[in-house]
Amino acid sequence: MRIAALADLHFSPQSYDRIRDAMNRLRDEADVLVLAGDITNYGKPEEMESMLNSIMRIRIPIVAVLGNHDYEGGQAAELSKLMIAEGVKLLDGSGYERDSVGFAGTKGFLGGFGRGVLTAFGEPEVKTFVQLAIDETLKLERALSMLRTEKRVVITHYAPVVDTVRGEPEQIYPYLGSGRLAEVIDRHQALLAVHGHAHHGALEGKTTGGVPVYNVAMPLLMTRTPAVPYRLFDI
Repeated sequence: MRIAALADLHFSPQSYDRIRDAMNRLRDEADVLVLAGDITNYGKPEEMESMLNSIMRIRIPIVAVLGNHDYEGGQAAELSKLMIAEGVKLLDGSGYERDSVGFAGTKGFLGGFGRGVLTAFGEPEVKTFVQLAIDETLKLERALSMLRTEKRVVITHYAPVVDTVRGEPEQIYPYLGSGRLAEVIDRHQALLAVHGHAHHGALEGKTTGGVPVYNVAMPLLMTRTPAVPYRLFDI
């Protein structure tokens, strides 16, 4: 299987026009398209409808998770319904198997990495914040546990490792992902993981257990030469 992955599309008709030709080539280059969150810009249903009208013309199976921008409008449930109605495999603590490859996905959350991971100590607000990160980690655990395939691909929006956020200001690392996700990725021996969110991070990294992690944020991918809005993986 050949997988094309991108994140942080932040869809608008004008921005999509700039990548339309490249996206139209996808059908000849990949078997599955992965969207790792921030599909819309402000989380509005009309943005999602416009995006789906454009991207479904490619006629390629799509597996996706939502990102923080998709929650901005408070209508994530409506966005999800629109995607599912068009046949998109939307993952939220769930798994999907296709041609002996399993996909496990969830949005993820922030919280930091390594010794900098925020812990549930002190004010109730801090404990609530940390619990959200733990809940997303448990959702990924559940998704991976559901898969029966040996080949497993993890999709999150937030980064699971610090490697792929380097390049962003160090002060905001804790807001770009959570190292808790990487522990689950290693425990279930995923083949690779993809994420977005860190527009100015690094393209590649690894978990402690050696699982390759790829930042597929489209603004980052477009800095490559040639500028292509997605990254291809052979599984």
